[in-house]
This record gives sequence, structure tokens and C-alpha cells, in this order.
Amino acid sequence: MSTELPYSYPRVLSIAGSDSGGGAGIQADLKTFSALGCFGMTAITALTAQNTTGVRAIHAVPPQMLADQIDAVVEDIGVNAVKIGMLHSPEIVQTVASAIQRHALHKVVFDPVMVATSGAVLIDNAAVQVLVRELFPRTAVITPNLDEAALLVQRPLHTEGDMEAAASQLLAMGANAVLVKGGHLQGEVVSDLLALASGEKVWMRDNRIHTPNTHGTGCTLSSAIAAHLALGKELVQAVQSARAYIRGALQHGAEVRTGKGSGPLNHSYAPLPMVRYRT
Repeated sequence: MSTELPYSYPRVLSIAGSDSGGGAGIQADLKTFSALGCFGMTAITALTAQNTTGVRAIHAVPPQMLADQIDAVVEDIGVNAVKIGMLHSPEIVQTVASAIQRHALHKVVFDPVMVATSGAVLIDNAAVQVLVRELFPRTAVITPNLDEAALLVQRPLHTEGDMEAAASQLLAMGANAVLVKGGHLQGEVVSDLLALASGEKVWMRDNRIHTPNTHGTGCTLSSAIAAHLALGKELVQAVQSARAYIRGALQHGAEVRTGKGSGPLNHSYAPLPMVRYRT
């Protein structure tokens, strides 16, 4: 009797840190994958003790354990798209890069988590160099916010012109596409720039949503892009759809109090049923 079944789910793997508060990291990624109709899986890079007010402790996962997690998921379940988040050391960066190459993983979205909300730098220069060399060429798009892009290009970014110049420089550094997020710029309009290796530049602008609940915004956006890529959308459309999802999550969570600090988004404001594809 055949065990072949006729359907499969769109499968998305998050390679990122764990947020015990549930608002960011792999917890936010899994909520996002589910809300967008995808099957989520994880490979944890680090455990954190944190809540809405900050991070109390970080416990790194050994590189071999990270590699084992990725191998176990890919070899059995399979992966249609990947989201990469916090990578805290050169060894962890190299472990992830090797896994991408070993399994020929495609549709990889990399959110370079390098600067805390407080402004503290979370990664040393050696790790940044490995990150650029090993991961930029292996990912479909990188999604730095303004502070992270500034760290990568080693100068402050204050204007949309600065964002455009930084995007061009990041492409020259080996990225295949760059989404520079301009939410940290002043003003009532939030401007994001998607720059492609082809030379195409797509500006995406929306009115700012005023809310204290922004914890996990970057994690959620990058995981939503990965989910939409797994669902078959092209990159520009995937980014546009992900931005629409995150704006809804911000709006529907704006008046909710969760914790004493920066609360989470409402990831489940309009959940979709799990998509089934013919195998």
C-alpha cells in the first residue's frame, strides 16, 4: 500500500534566537508563518531571557546543535523558504552559511539583527565581516533597519538619499537585493526602499502608525516576506504583501497593553487557513 499523500504545506524555516516574551525572534516568526497559511519550523541560534522591557540573559546554542537542527528539518520535512535572524558569532554565521550551501536552500530572507533598540551593538566586527562575505551572496534579500544599514556601510543615515546610497553600497558588497527600512527616520511617513541587483529601486511609503507596541517588528516583517516567497510570490510582491500584513498587525495591536514596556504586534488579527499544495 502506497504511503504517498496528495498534498503538502508551504514550509518556512526560521533560523533565529528565541524570545521568552513571545513578541520577537522565533516566537514571532512562527506566529507570522501560521497567520499567513504556512507551516513553520525552527532552528534556534540562542536562548534569551527577555520581556517587553529588555533582555536579561543570552545563552548561545553550540554550532553543531544548530547544524543538527537545520539538517533534521531539511532532510525530513523540506523547506520552501528560510528566514534568518540573530546570529551572534562568526562560528554561527559560518554554520548557517554552510547549511544553506549544503542543502541548496533558496528564497532565503536575512534580517541582520545587529543593533538593539537601545542603540547597543550586538555583534562584533569580526562577525560582521563573516556575515557579509558568507551570507550576503547566499540570500534572496537582506532587510536591515536604518541603524543596521548604517553599521554595515559605516556611516550614519539621515535621509532617503542616504538610504539609497547605502542600498547601492550593500548591493556592491554582494547582496542580491536589499530592503532598507526607514522607520527610524523622522516624520509622519514611513519610507522603505527595496533595491534589486538589476538596478531597480522600489520605494514603499505609508503613513506612520503611532503605537508603543513595536517589539518584534523587524522579525515579523522578514518572516512575512519569507512566508510570501514560500507561497510563490516574486520578491517585490512578497515585500509589498508583508508590509501590508505588518501594518495590520501594528494597527490591531496599538491599543493593547502587554507587559510594562514595548509590547508585541497582533500577529493573529486576520489568520489564514493553512495552504495545501498538490505534491
